[in-house]
Amino acid sequence: MKQEYEAIIGLEIHLRLNTKTKMFCGTTNSDAEEPNIYTCPICLGHPGTLPQVNNEAIRLGTLLALGLNCTVASYTKFDRKNYFYPDLPKGYQISQFDQPLATHGFIEILPDDITTKHIRIERLHLEEDTAKLKHTKDGSTLADFNRAGAPLVELVTQPDLRSSQEAKMFAQELQQIARYIGAGTADMEKGEMRCDVNVSLRPMGDTALYPKTEIKNVNSFRSIERAINYEIERQAALWDKFEAPQTTTTRGWDDQREMTIEQRTKEGIADYRYFPEPDIPPIVRTNEEIEQLREHLPELPYAKRLRFVNEFELSFYDARVLTADPLVAEFFENIISELRGWLNSLDDTEGSDKEIWKKYRKKLGRITTSWITSELFKLMKEKGNAMQEVSITPENFAELLTLIYEKRINSSAGQKILRVMYENGGDPSQIMAEHNLEQMSDTGDIEVVVDRIITANPSVVADYKNGKQKALMFLVGQVMKETKGKVNPEIATEMLTGKLRDQ
Repeated sequence: MKQEYEAIIGLEIHLRLNTKTKMFCGTTNSDAEEPNIYTCPICLGHPGTLPQVNNEAIRLGTLLALGLNCTVASYTKFDRKNYFYPDLPKGYQISQFDQPLATHGFIEILPDDITTKHIRIERLHLEEDTAKLKHTKDGSTLADFNRAGAPLVELVTQPDLRSSQEAKMFAQELQQIARYIGAGTADMEKGEMRCDVNVSLRPMGDTALYPKTEIKNVNSFRSIERAINYEIERQAALWDKFEAPQTTTTRGWDDQREMTIEQRTKEGIADYRYFPEPDIPPIVRTNEEIEQLREHLPELPYAKRLRFVNEFELSFYDARVLTADPLVAEFFENIISELRGWLNSLDDTEGSDKEIWKKYRKKLGRITTSWITSELFKLMKEKGNAMQEVSITPENFAELLTLIYEKRINSSAGQKILRVMYENGGDPSQIMAEHNLEQMSDTGDIEVVVDRIITANPSVVADYKNGKQKALMFLVGQVMKETKGKVNPEIATEMLTGKLRDQ
């Protein structure tokens, strides 16, 4: 019987903080196409320069730590992590070692959308980024120091993850939390969040921990999954041959070949010769100061998803899609607020605001979700826009939905109006009138068209009377064609059925 193995997975994630300046100097914290324009003597490691702590980086790092349920230290200090590499001009990196910013946090994920899994965070500390090395085709390496000195949070998980899917979900949840808090955009493709993955195996049922492999250069959520799956297969093959890894090693992920490549034996703590940074004093804060920061935390993604499910009767999948971007979630809620006001203004709605909303919330929640996640997202993808670039107001979007809900326009007309709103702006009712898109509401006019279609298609009418249901759909299509889609298909179907039944 083939031996089964359990994967033991931990993550080390670097996340760039959204500050105006770098971690220890006043240079702009930004990337640029032109190399080495955001530099100064401090981030270039010139002798005799003195670093100063960016207080905004401390604030954002603390907020992120609180959002990750960490215990924030009232006393924290910086250390020198010594190693030689071309991207590190000082010969050391200012980081944190034995007294980090925060410890013992957690993120909860739902791998199957039902069961909550608790993933522990061992520590979270602050440090400066290194330069970016660019390898050229002729074999030389160039260094771009725009990134050097940028403020980073490094987060280390406990080995609680058991699959590539769980690891990807953890990283995605971290990205969303960082965005909700405003700590950073955490865009992996732009290098604003970088992930190293630690993977080891053990026989199923075993409780020991075996030497791990650290996978570097994993720069997308898709790559996290692929790198872990590859490494699990590679190590399982070694275990099957009784050649399980005996030492901790570092491998790089090759995205093009979809495989890990051995790089070196992993360094130990002693190799870095940590010692306290002599130029930066420790950071000391009271518990009251830390708790004051906690009060500035927004509603975080996990809580917002659960609220969307309960408050708007959405599926968990829809709630997750809507809350992935805080701007989309805000847009959705503002539309819902407009729709609630519209409902309360109608003459045929009775009861209190809560009673009215309880009756209609599921239907309006679904139509709002559908038009955002399908039609609006489709236009955004087509134009290459992010949510912050969308100029449609929640008021106008809600008005469009009321036109659809009241069946004054059909879905096709709604899509045309939305495109005009997206590209040129404007009021949906005005666009509807200007483009003559309102559905026919005069039953007398509709009846004239229906009679004409029945008279013009005697053979199709005969087929319908002989039990062919497709014939009715043909007749409905003819009514829609003659009215240029301005008749509600349900009304056309109902009127045709009644007239054919009475013949």
